Order: sequence, then C-alpha cells, then structure tokens
Amino acid sequence: MRIPIRTGTRGQRKILRKPRRLGRGAVVGIAAPASPFDRETFDRGVQVLREMGFEVEIPEEILAADRYLAGPDGQRAALLQRLFADDRIDAVICARGGYGCLRILPLLDFERIAAHPKVFIGFSDVTALLAVITQRCGFAAFHGPVVTSLADGLESTRESLLSAIAADTAAVLRPAGAVTLRPGRAGGVVCGGNLTTLCHLIGTPFPPSFRNRLLFLEDRGEAPYRIDRMLTQLKLAGCLEGVRGLALGSFTDCGSYEEVLGIFSERFADADIPILAGLPVGHAEPNLTLPVGIKAVLDADGQTLSFDCATEG
Repeated sequence: MRIPIRTGTRGQRKILRKPRRLGRGAVVGIAAPASPFDRETFDRGVQVLREMGFEVEIPEEILAADRYLAGPDGQRAALLQRLFADDRIDAVICARGGYGCLRILPLLDFERIAAHPKVFIGFSDVTALLAVITQRCGFAAFHGPVVTSLADGLESTRESLLSAIAADTAAVLRPAGAVTLRPGRAGGVVCGGNLTTLCHLIGTPFPPSFRNRLLFLEDRGEAPYRIDRMLTQLKLAGCLEGVRGLALGSFTDCGSYEEVLGIFSERFADADIPILAGLPVGHAEPNLTLPVGIKAVLDADGQTLSFDCATEG
C-alpha cells in the first residue's frame, strides 16, 4: 500500500504516519546495517526480545563479517529492504551500531520503505537511518537499544523500549539528573541522535535538517574539543537554524560532563530556545527509548520531554 505523503524541501516528507503498535507474538526481524557483533552477546539480546513476548526472525545474512562491516554493503542494504517489504515482519531492530549505515544509504529504495511503515529501532550509527527514514519515508522511528545492548541493559532500558513500541500511552521523560541549561518551553517534531553521525550526513544527498524541530543529541568517546568542532560545523552549515529546542542525552567517555554542557551553552548562546540536559538516552545505561519523527513538548522548566503516542493501534 502506497502512502500519500507530500514531498517537502530538501527531499523531506511531512511526517504523517505512526507505525503500528506491537502486540504479544509480533514478529521482530533483525537487521545488521553496520558492524559485526559478538554472537554470545547477540544471543542474549535475542532472548530478551523473546522474554518481551516477541517472535524473532534472525536472517542468516546478519552473521556475515567483512572487516568492520557486517557483510558487503549490497547485502546489508538488501536485507534491510527485505525486512521492511516482508508483511510477516512487524518490526525491525538493528543488531548493533558501530559503523556502516552511511554506506548503504544510496542503495536503499525509500519509496518502497515508505510503503511498508513499521517499528524501526536502533541508535548510535543507526542515527543515519533514523534521520533519513523519518525525513523521506514519512513515519516515526525509535532511538532505542540495539540487540547487543539489550543483552546487558538495565530493566528500565527494557521497560522503556517495550512501553514505546507496545503501549498505547504517550511517553514522558522525567530525567532524575536533569539539568536546565536554558529555561523555556517549546513544541515540535523530535529529530536527532548521535552527534558524530549527524555531522557525517552534511554534504551528502541526505543532509540533516533540524528547522522547526526539537533536536536531541548524544555521543560517546568524543573529546570536548571535537564536540565543539562538530557543533561549529553544524552551525556553519546552517543546520542549527530554526531549532526550537535542544535535549541532550548521555555523553559517555567525553570528558567532564560539565565541560560538555558548557560547550553546548556557548554554541547555542545566540539561540533563544529551551535547553534540557541529562536525558538517560544514548551510550550509557539506562538507554531509554526516544521516538523520533513525532511531536513532543520540551519543558526545560519542568524538566520533561513529553511525546504524543508514538504508535497506532
């Protein structure tokens, strides 16, 4: 079934659809669009999905490894495309992040993916797919744990994922360690993810666009000066123009968190927007699931990020 979605500027589509909510017994297919993974950790993550009540489809191709990639580009892209097209599959979750999603973007048929909206989950390098799918395919996706991170994820990580993809209630994030960098309240469609990956989309046929959006960012293993450099690049490229609000997740192994927050305050000093830091989302535990591509309200005074329901019944 084709979805009537209007094409906007820069190849974007108006977000009109929410993927169907998952019930017990729903089939979750596993894609490996990026790096290979440890099989024992992967198997434990699969068991977590089964304990959640899902059936799990494990394609044979995901076990391939080609240097730092989970198989050749064409194979990884074809598998992702097939999982979306397969009506037996209710949701797609990525096995691991790492690196490789950027390489398969030109090989994907986003018109065909748009015709089969379904729950799609991942984070880190998968940010590239989350960004392009929400922009070009017209349905929401989920910045959440991959299979290998589910293996050792906290119970709150697992509960957040299940709530986001299976419950019929709106999600509200109230981080216990929240830090209000700038007060205020703003609404808009949520976008973003891994800062490094988003920067790598600049200058490609899939440029990031955050105008009139609530921007979420997180990262891992980046020194403060590199975070400054990436934010400066986004700013000089015009990507930060028109951002309505900024939410910051974990910045794991990035040095002093206070220094990182200071960099964000400085780089956004001329933007009159609410900024809330300390969301438990990203490369640390817990890694709560954050819907992207749907409307939310960022209340930096009340220190909450409140979403519309991310799925349809």
